[in-house]
Amino acid sequence: MERIDHFTTPEPSSPHSMKGPSRSANIVLIAGILLVAVNLRPALASVGPLIEDIRQTTGLSNSQLGLLTTLPLIAFGVISTLTPLFTRRFGIGGTLLGAMALLALGAAMRAIAWLPALYLGTLFVGVAIAFGNVLLPSLTKRNFASNSGVITSLYSSAMALGASLAAGISVPLANGLQLGWRGALGIWAIPAVVAFVVWMPQLSRLTRSEPNRSFTKAMHHLGGSKLAWHVALFMGLQSLTFYVVLAWLPAILINWGYDATYSGWMLSLSQAMGIVGSMIIPTVAGRKADQRGIVWFLAVVETIGLAGLLMDPGGRIALWVSLIGFVSGGSFGLALLFIVLRAKDSESATELSGMAQSIGYILAATGPTLFGGLFDLTGRWTYSLLFLFVIVVFKLWMGAKAGTPGTLH
Repeated sequence: MERIDHFTTPEPSSPHSMKGPSRSANIVLIAGILLVAVNLRPALASVGPLIEDIRQTTGLSNSQLGLLTTLPLIAFGVISTLTPLFTRRFGIGGTLLGAMALLALGAAMRAIAWLPALYLGTLFVGVAIAFGNVLLPSLTKRNFASNSGVITSLYSSAMALGASLAAGISVPLANGLQLGWRGALGIWAIPAVVAFVVWMPQLSRLTRSEPNRSFTKAMHHLGGSKLAWHVALFMGLQSLTFYVVLAWLPAILINWGYDATYSGWMLSLSQAMGIVGSMIIPTVAGRKADQRGIVWFLAVVETIGLAGLLMDPGGRIALWVSLIGFVSGGSFGLALLFIVLRAKDSESATELSGMAQSIGYILAATGPTLFGGLFDLTGRWTYSLLFLFVIVVFKLWMGAKAGTPGTLH
């Protein structure tokens, strides 16, 4: 039987309503969640701005370079479903602690001047991040259910903050500080070590209890749920767009004549606007029973941003990038919130999170390689960008279904 972690202290839904040790325990948990969250994107976001440096050093093609983003997504897809098996053995606290250690190891390996180490380290990074992706919504559902929108906004914003910081300083780290692209990738082992140390107290603060059903039965049940599939596909489609932008936006802008530093900062701007979207959208959506209107709003804004980028490549790049980034952050936060809102309890939230992120990230894994492959075939980014318009349509469809009021039965 799988086991689900929870606090040994009472679990009020709001940290502001707690007193004494219980309030302190929840504050420490929130701090731990945020520090873990801020580590879940830099190892990925640091790759895009350095793509040209990596290409020149290694001679890899666009499709091969796309694997640096695709490999973690494949790891997300495989590990997400299996996460409950790890929490049964090590608990949520222990699993997240191990994830931070693996993240530090993977990031450090990418600093080694050996091509297999680059890909193996990237795979380790993906496995580590997968655990965090799945378990943070579960902790939110169990400990902060009535404030799920606010907590989701906090940690999804922390994730966006980490991505924005990594995107913005990768080129300065590589060139300005003379670390090279390997050093700029490897340096992200440091904050992972910090998160490992800060998270350690949760091992004694979290305990485990028996679940109501087996993992196999839960997965079978979810596989037959249309709502679960809608949540999973919305998760996957929004992730596909996010990782395409993360991997290829700097390369697109460099191809259009912008320098590498400016292109890196535009990716950073996109991620910074993702913070804004992550703060606003889940908070607003968490106050509503029906999120379909928010899904439509995000689709319209994203369409405007993509159209501007495609039709005005020499003009207001910062505006179009900002709109795309806002939608990306907001859509990600909304996808995480759907997991919390559509699950009936913390146990089903863990199961739905595993399924949604497994299926979703397997779908998302096709994006960066396909996007780069379209450029390899045509020599232009136009067709690659048109591909994202198609994704917007399917994302709107799945989001509208997932945003309809209701919970899993």
